[in-house]
Amino acid sequence: MSDILCAIEGGVATVRLNRPAQRNSVTYAMWREIGDIFTKLDHDRSVRSVIFTGAGSDFSAGADIGEFASTRDDKAQSVAYEEAVDYGCAVIAHMGKPVIAVTSGYCLGGGAHLAMSCDFRFAHDKAIFGIPAARLSIIYGVQATRKLAALVGLTQAKRILYSAERFDAAKALTIGFVDDVSSDPMAAALDYARKLADSAPLTIAGAKYILNGSAFGTFDEAEANRRIDFASASSDYREGRAAFAEKRAPQFTGK
Repeated sequence: MSDILCAIEGGVATVRLNRPAQRNSVTYAMWREIGDIFTKLDHDRSVRSVIFTGAGSDFSAGADIGEFASTRDDKAQSVAYEEAVDYGCAVIAHMGKPVIAVTSGYCLGGGAHLAMSCDFRFAHDKAIFGIPAARLSIIYGVQATRKLAALVGLTQAKRILYSAERFDAAKALTIGFVDDVSSDPMAAALDYARKLADSAPLTIAGAKYILNGSAFGTFDEAEANRRIDFASASSDYREGRAAFAEKRAPQFTGK
């Protein structure tokens, strides 16, 4: 059975890490596969929003440290490993569709990077978060650290990275690491994903590009203006105006 599952229903794709016996720890091969799966979903016009979660009781305990002796044993391997991690997470962060992480149990280390790469994080009230890099003498990657600082601010990011201490869902909500906490985060996320699926995809993609680019230091004003101009000339813009005038729900296609 695949280590990553993907299903699409009603415009909402659900991507699920599928190693519950290993707390959904992510192997080197899986980082690449995550990027490939989300690339395909980004290009699939039938998909309007995505939920990212884990099988069983955990979202992800992070990278599979048990394979580090063979996949991350020296400088060259470490560089290749970080490139794979950044590839998978960057595709999630930059895809033009909203992505909601649904976390329960452990969301640690590389798992936290995956969750932070999503637009929103819906957490179970018993979820546990943390970044244990300081217990392994690993420096958390540049992309991941930028995302953490953008979410929780400089001082809280330092607390999390310097101490390697774990924190619960209530704390995660207080500092801005997650956006919603409940006893049934999947139900809450599905409800929100379906609402987002009705929004104009060109608007979401453009807003995501501008917001993430500004937060992560990758903003290109020319590309932002290109997207703005494209949306202004789109069929969806004409559909939105017509629907407003006719007092009906718009039917957007992303064109």
